[in-house]
Parts: sequence; C-alpha cells; structure tokens
Amino acid sequence: MSKYSYCQLAFYSGILMPNKPATTPRKLPKQERSRITVEAILEATTHILVEEGYQNANTNRIANRAGISIGSLYQYFPNKESLMTALIEQHSNEMVELVETKLNHLFDSQLEIVIPELVTALVAAHAIHPRLHQVLSEEIPRSGRSPQMQKAYDRITELLGAYLNRWRDRIHPQNIDLTVFILSRTVDSLCHAAVIEYPNFVRNSQFEREVSNLLLAYLTNLSSESGSPCGHS
Repeated sequence: MSKYSYCQLAFYSGILMPNKPATTPRKLPKQERSRITVEAILEATTHILVEEGYQNANTNRIANRAGISIGSLYQYFPNKESLMTALIEQHSNEMVELVETKLNHLFDSQLEIVIPELVTALVAAHAIHPRLHQVLSEEIPRSGRSPQMQKAYDRITELLGAYLNRWRDRIHPQNIDLTVFILSRTVDSLCHAAVIEYPNFVRNSQFEREVSNLLLAYLTNLSSESGSPCGHS
C-alpha cells in the first residue's frame, strides 16, 4: 500500500478544534493546468517535509519550491494546515484503493491467499515514501487532521469486515469489528516500525511471511482452543 500507514496508513482521524485554521482546500482544480499546479504544490510540500520535517515547512518555501507565487498557492490552499490535510488524504486514499483492489480481486479466495497478499501490498505501500509516512503519522498535530481521514479508515474496516464475514466459518474470532481493529492496527504498526526503524527486515520476504503467519494464527488457530489463555493446561 502506500503508503502510505499506512495502513496508519492509515488510519488518520482528526478532532475538530474551535477557531482552528481551515484545513480544506480553497478550491478544487478543474482544468488540466490547475491540476498540474496543485500536483506541483503537493510534490513540493512532500519534498520539504521529507527533507526538513513539518516544523520547517511553510507556504512561502513550498511556493518557491513549486516554482509559483505565494498568491497562486493561496488560490488553492489557504494555509499550511490545508496542505497537510491534502497530503494525508492523498496518502490515505492510496491505501484504501490498494486494499479495495486486493480484496475485490480476491474476495472469494481463502485466508491463506489473501492475508499474505495484503501484507505484501501494505509493506510496499509503506516503503514507497517511508520518511513522508513518518512525518504524516508522527509530526503533524492531530488537531490539524480532517474528518476525511476517518472516512478512509471506515472504508478499510468495511472492506475487511465484509471479507471476514465471507469466511466467518473458517475464523475463530466471531466479533468481526474487534477482529478488523486488531488486524488493521497490528499490520499497520508492524509495517510502519519495520520500514522506518528496521528497514533491513523488509529487504527480503521473511518479514512478510512472519507477519502473515502471525495473522493467520490469530484468525484460524487461537490458543484458547486448548482451554487456557496461553495454550497450556
């Protein structure tokens, strides 16, 4: 997935704060020239975030990096917060599209096929822009994130829930909402930590296999079957 946790992909929800700066674009690009300008602005924002972090990103520097005037930038984005929101939404939508494509294509496939496919896709998504993913998930104030992030997360939980309901007779957890929460947060946390903190783990397929085995064991072979929480009598 992409990117971006991620899975945190993913997983970004905001709290509306009183009198906070607007976090939505001033206008949406309709013509090709406008779309190119917006893409240049977002690309410039990405470069500055990746190279220098959130604190050093400001609209003047972003406009200069994009090769446009600050007035042109303000035609589309009223402030820094709206730029961050646009990037997070873009990142989240890529993750949703990735999960949706995989699950729609493999909806009738068994767990042993789908889980490894999803893990592989999410690792790849996190690895595309690992530094950007880190900045978006760790440095941007939560109060600046828009409710659209929650919509992205809701869409992913809906897709995973539908798939797990399809195979309910094969999985042990019967609380689907709780199972989706555990699966999504586990995968996102592991992928994020591996890509950012231990990149050598994801340079071969062992990491993906281990994560897939962990999830499959949770879904299909819970230790509670043996009669005790730890699997011992």
